[in-house]
Amino acid sequence: MRHTLPLAPQFYVTAPQPCPYLEGRMERKLFTSLQGEHCETLNDSLSKQGFRRSQNVLYRPSCADCAACLSARIRVADFIPSRSQKRTLRRNRDLTRVANSPWATEDQYDLFRRYLDGRHADGGMADMDIFEFAAMIEETPIRSRVVEYRDAENDLTGVCLTDVLDDGLSMVYSFYDPAQSRRSFGTHIILDHIALARAAGLPYVYLGYWVAGSPKMGYKAGFSALEVYRQGRWQNMTPSDDFASDTHPLSVSPIAEQVARISLPDTRPTKG
Repeated sequence: MRHTLPLAPQFYVTAPQPCPYLEGRMERKLFTSLQGEHCETLNDSLSKQGFRRSQNVLYRPSCADCAACLSARIRVADFIPSRSQKRTLRRNRDLTRVANSPWATEDQYDLFRRYLDGRHADGGMADMDIFEFAAMIEETPIRSRVVEYRDAENDLTGVCLTDVLDDGLSMVYSFYDPAQSRRSFGTHIILDHIALARAAGLPYVYLGYWVAGSPKMGYKAGFSALEVYRQGRWQNMTPSDDFASDTHPLSVSPIAEQVARISLPDTRPTKG
């Protein structure tokens, strides 16, 4: 009798390309496909190990000579807003939030274009057309939501594509009206997701990557109860942390060792 076991995910590495966060460095990513009947279990498991989702792909930075990109998450139960964050909440009291199924609209795309033109005109998404935008929103094999924020005039002012994990909310991508900088929309959307996770009884909000030495990512360090996935485990992030070693050429293990240390979920069927 022949016995078959579920195939383990196959991992691949992208070709090096210029790093968008640290000048003069090259980035590459370790990635695997997110598909099949166990894709939600795989997404939950790898998200706890520093991976992020983009459509039907899970990826994690795996640069040859740098480990500065660290997955970050907030412990919801321990989070305490700063005075500045409390002011942000007050400034945005007029906003209403609606969580919808992952379906792209022209209204969202118009806001997305204004956001890119105002904040990331030279970024990797600058040339994204409406069809590619729709794919980013709609091509998800797991439980995802599009969280919309509207002002008192019902104008769309902010959007976040959010995955619902077994232990938290993962903020896949957010964008907002760049003309209203006083509102601090980026901060408000994170604060609102903390409130959403707390109401749902979920312990974490996953923010994506925090990059040591990158001004673009500095705002994430302003949230209390922040953890980063570093050296194979989640660690509390404190103001005294020294991340200089993470940009050292010897800070990264070989790809084969990285893959060997990944913990995969057991998706074998249980015996009746």
